[in-house]
Order: sequence, then structure tokens, then C-alpha cells
Amino acid sequence: MHPVTIRPAIRERVLARRGRVHLFDRLDPARTALAVIDMQGTFCAEGGPAEVPLSRAIVPAINRLTAGLRPLGVPVIWVLHANARRDSGSDWDLFFDHFVHGDVRARTIESLAPGRQSVWSDLAIGPADVTVLKNRYSAMLPGASDLETVLAKRGVDTLLLAGTKTNVCVESTARDAMMRGFKVVVVEDCCAALSDDEHRAALETVIQQFGDVMTGDEALARLAPQPGLSAGSGGVP
Repeated sequence: MHPVTIRPAIRERVLARRGRVHLFDRLDPARTALAVIDMQGTFCAEGGPAEVPLSRAIVPAINRLTAGLRPLGVPVIWVLHANARRDSGSDWDLFFDHFVHGDVRARTIESLAPGRQSVWSDLAIGPADVTVLKNRYSAMLPGASDLETVLAKRGVDTLLLAGTKTNVCVESTARDAMMRGFKVVVVEDCCAALSDDEHRAALETVIQQFGDVMTGDEALARLAPQPGLSAGSGGVP
């Protein structure tokens, strides 16, 4: 996993602005879900067309997190990227026609065909877990996936986010989720980007404007039953 975290200067800025670093000192398991973003072959496989090498390194941390969430009744949702093919290429031509080209374009379109998507094989999937497909960076962009409907049916208002890339699909989902009324927590040791700088920049953007940033252990501690504390109350530095 990435050896970097939010810089002290950013933590001090956050503390000065809102009086605490963490937004939430308690999370309600009955109102919380985890969405694991894009942990699939296109991004996780060695030599994959959009490989994020550190995505494989975060697998143990994600497995620890999901193993701790399931007994608490927190839904685990695997969000996989897929783009349908069309005669011209895919259902996201703006991306495929301008951001990738040649062999990379062809391999990426092929690898993201909807019928080919599955959760990366080293990840532990529970019998009650849910899988959702998205066709844009953000799983919370209207029309991009059914994630918001899945959350609404379960009465979820708090979304934990893990997966790859931290600064692309995870951050995009975090931004849209917050602006659509969800409490957001990015689980930093369960996310991966192509570089430490990109990973940290995303974490620092999220904690300043869009949500909280915690490790998996910190999130589980805030979800654990603690008599006498109300869920969702303000956090402490």
C-alpha cells in the first residue's frame, strides 16, 4: 500500500477551519455501506491495459476491512467498471477516442466488456455481497450505475470507499456522493493510485472538501458498538 498519508500542514488547515480533523467519531452500521471501486482484472492484473500495480498490494487490507464489516451488518458492494461496445467503439467514445489510443484503446475496450467483469480473484467475496456495474468514473453520477438505488433501498446515508484509482474513480465517486447528500469516508489504506503523490493529493482533497479519510482500523473502531455514544456525532482531532 502507499507509504504516504495526509501531510501535517493539511491536517492543521482542516483543524483550523472546522475545529476537528475527523468529521465523524461514530458511524452507524445500520446506515453505512462499503463500496469497493474497480478491483477487477483491467486494473489489478499484471500487464492489464489499465494496470494499477499497487491495487494488488491493498487486497489484504480490503479483505480485513470486509471481514470486519460483514458481522456488523454493513453491506459490501463491489463496483466494477464496464463499457458496452458499439460499432464505433464503446458507450463512452469521448474517453476512448481521446484518452487512449492504438493497442491500449483496443485492449481496454475489450477488457471492459460488461460480460467479462468479475471481482479480482484474491478478494474475499461474501454470500450477501452485491456487485454493481458503472460506466463512468463516478459510480454516483446519475445514470452511471445503480449504486445510489442500492444504497437507498438499504437506508444507507454513509458511504465508505475503497479501491482504485484513489484520484480518479474513488475520488470522483466521493465528490458526487457528498454532493448528493451522503456522508463519505475514504479508507486510505484500502485505496491505490499510480503514484504516492496522486494518492495523497486525492486524500487531501477529500478531507478538506468532500468527506473523511480514515484507515480501515479507524473506520471499524467507529462502527463498533459503544454504549452511551450516539451514531454520527461530530468527531475529535
